[in-house]
This record gives sequence, structure tokens and C-alpha cells, in this order.
Amino acid sequence: MTRSVQALAYARPSALESLGSGRLLGLETSGGLTPRGAEARPRFFTGFLSSPQIAARGLLAVADVAAARYYQRMRPASLDPVVTGNGDRLRFESFSGCGGVYARLDVLSAGLDGAETGHGTTNVDVNNPLREALSRITGDDPLHLRVGPDELAVTTLDGPVVEKKVPLPDRWLRGFAEAQVASAGFDLRAELSGAEAVRFLRSLPRTRARGAAPLWVVPSGRTLRPTTRPVPGAVCLAGPDRLVALERVLRHATALRVYGPVPDGGPAPSAWEVELPGMRLTLTLSPDSARGFSGEGGVLEALATDEAAGDAELVSVLLAWEPRIDPADLAEQAGLSVDRVRAALTRLGTAGRVGYDVADAAYFHRELPYDADRAERHNPRLVDARALLAHGAVALDGDLATVVSADRRYQVRESAGGRLNCTCAWWAEYRGRRGPCKHALAVRMARRGAAVGTPGDAGAVGAVGAPASLTGGAR
Repeated sequence: MTRSVQALAYARPSALESLGSGRLLGLETSGGLTPRGAEARPRFFTGFLSSPQIAARGLLAVADVAAARYYQRMRPASLDPVVTGNGDRLRFESFSGCGGVYARLDVLSAGLDGAETGHGTTNVDVNNPLREALSRITGDDPLHLRVGPDELAVTTLDGPVVEKKVPLPDRWLRGFAEAQVASAGFDLRAELSGAEAVRFLRSLPRTRARGAAPLWVVPSGRTLRPTTRPVPGAVCLAGPDRLVALERVLRHATALRVYGPVPDGGPAPSAWEVELPGMRLTLTLSPDSARGFSGEGGVLEALATDEAAGDAELVSVLLAWEPRIDPADLAEQAGLSVDRVRAALTRLGTAGRVGYDVADAAYFHRELPYDADRAERHNPRLVDARALLAHGAVALDGDLATVVSADRRYQVRESAGGRLNCTCAWWAEYRGRRGPCKHALAVRMARRGAAVGTPGDAGAVGAVGAPASLTGGAR
């Protein structure tokens, strides 16, 4: 498993301090990108939180997910949450160590009282003393919030005094991107009042036997009813214990909204959004608690063509830290079709440059503060597909293609709807629910005339080697 070390440097630890005029929650920032370029410690906000206790609990929920492994539980190193200033809101994001749960707290304009929110993305320090202090906040006494250093710190602090080094596997990066792609295919499936949300979430089983079939829920009157089958309108809830972070804010919930794709008979991801006064907390779950988002394959089609790469480069220039990205507006500005813009946004999501908000049903601009492009360069199926192409393993014949891999021949056929079906074991098991297999991906790339042998591809092929990529399994 390929991994790197993410180094985070802060001027000082984040802290909750008492002032003569009340309390100050100072969240210290690490390096990140803003409209002015890269900054060592960007500053995004100074003002007041409208609902201090709720915001504190929401931030703790995001930190809980960052520190959690919901499968094969152990205490891993935790990557500090990411904060994005989008001009009208602050977004705090995290991803679980097991790669199966994505969390985001959106503090909206109604939850902020202060100067205009800045633009950009960085990590914020959430340390154990701060967690303990946040958990003790009660009532709604005024709480001043500062995201980024104050003016004094900017001029007097010289160099980082707090450093954290966290292992960052490629599959974690891929999972962060795949969670956004999965969310873009969700629709609203159910909405519960705050009281019903509390009753439903507290009725869920705390544990499920490993290997047990996923739980499904379906709207029933004013609540949700569990079912064992993906009936029409049902939403998959794999590993209901992974919603435990929502308990931090349940007593303040005004509504619960549940999002998911149209059931296709197999396990599926889902999103669970708790509406709070002036903010929203959303958890997005992978289709199985034992399976993270990294292998879902939703980004592979968008990564497979040079056209998408060029479109993504053009579209990225037009992004301006918008809280809602309108593909139609981007299409008009870029002179592209809406479909090509959506493919470009998917590719940008792989690089951590856009996220997806199910409540707004729209992408938003952010720039994750690490080399997420590495997730594309080392994506196993993409690397293997390029290796197959480089070694002439793909033969096209109308709607049928033959791919030679590991001394076996696989038949890849294109259906009337453009879907590629393969005779390999991967396709037989997943039927496209986890994206294309490496054979279908190689055929798609060959049909589109994807370039082979560019510097990026050469590096990717070399990472596997011709013999390994052509003798691997049917992934």
C-alpha cells in the first residue's frame, strides 16, 4: 500500500480561552491555498458563533470521525479536519481512518456573526485539550471564533511551534474523492422531524455481526422503518453504528434528511444530514463498514481520457471558491457541454479541488491541502489499464473487444446504453456497481484514443511493471 507522510505545522495549538468580554475559540491553521495563492497560516474568519454549544458539538463530531476506524478498530493517527471558507459559510470536513465515513459540518451565514468569511482551504488543529474544553461548553454565552492567526500572531510568531506528521495512504485520498462522486448521485429519500430523528437514530442497533447483510430503511409515515431488502424507496444503512458521531448534536436537531441512490439490488452508500440552528452536520457512509470508498471506482471513467484532463484544467481556472458551482454557468464560460463540465468536476474531485453538498445538490470549490493528485497517479485499476494498453493487450472489433491478461482472454462488450460488460471475475461479482474493471477501463481508453506513453502514464506503468500488470487478477 502506497502512503506518504502529511506534515502539518501550526503557529501554536488551538485553544478555548477566557477573555474579559467572554470566551475565544482560536482555531489555528496550517498551510493552505487561498485566492492569493499558498499561505503558511491563512485567516478565514473572526467574529461570533450564533449557537456556540451546537457548533462546539458539531466540530467534535467531525473530529470524532477523523480519529475513528469503524472496521478493525484501533487507535490510528488522526489527520486534523479540513476547513474551507466559501465566502458565506465555513465547512469543516474529515474522513475516517478506515476510509468508510466522510463527515462535514457546514456553519452557514445564519450561524456566523462577524466580518465576511474568507476564501480558501487548510487544516485546523484539533488537539485533545481543545476537545476537552469544547465538550464542557454549555449554554449560549457569547463565543468569539477566530479561524487563523490573529494580527499579533502574524507579526510576532516566527516559524511553526506545533508540528504533526500523519501517515496518509493513497486509498485514503482516493476514498475522500470517491465519497464526493458517490454523493453526486444521491437524491433526497426521506425527511424526519427533529423528534422523530432522535427516536429513530436511538433505536438503531449498536453492533452488527461481521459479515451480516446490510440494513435498509424505508419511509413509513413520519419515521423510517428497517427492512432486510432493497425495496423501492429504500436507503442502505450499512453499519448503523457508524452514525454514532451524530449523537453529539441530536438534542439540537431540527430535522434529519436521508439521501441515497436508486436501489439496484446491492449495497449502496448513503448520506445522513442533521439540520441544526444555523448549520448542518452530514455523515456519508460507504456501502459496507468493511469496505471503504477507495475501491468504488466512480472516478475512473473521468480519469481515463485526455479530454477530461484538458477540460478539468480549463474549468479549474474558472473556479472562484464558490459555495455552489453551477455546471451550466461553467459550461457557458468554458465553451463546453454540461456533460463535459460534469466529467471535469469529477476529475477535479479526485484531486480534492471540489466537494459535493447533498443539501444544495451542488459541487463547491475547495483545495485540499495535500497532494491528492497522487491518488490518480497510483490508482491500481487505472495503472493496470494503462499497462494493458501500453503492451497491446486490447483488440477492438466493433462492439466487442478482447483483452489478454495473465494468459487469459477476456471479452468486453458494449451494450446499447454504452455500458461495458466483461467476462472477468470482478465484473461477475460487482456488475459495474464499483466502477469498471481494468479490462473494461482499458477498452474505454482505447475507444476514446487515450494517449499512452505520456510522462504521467509512463511513470504509472513503470510503477507496476509490464509483467505484474499483465499477470494480475481480474480486478
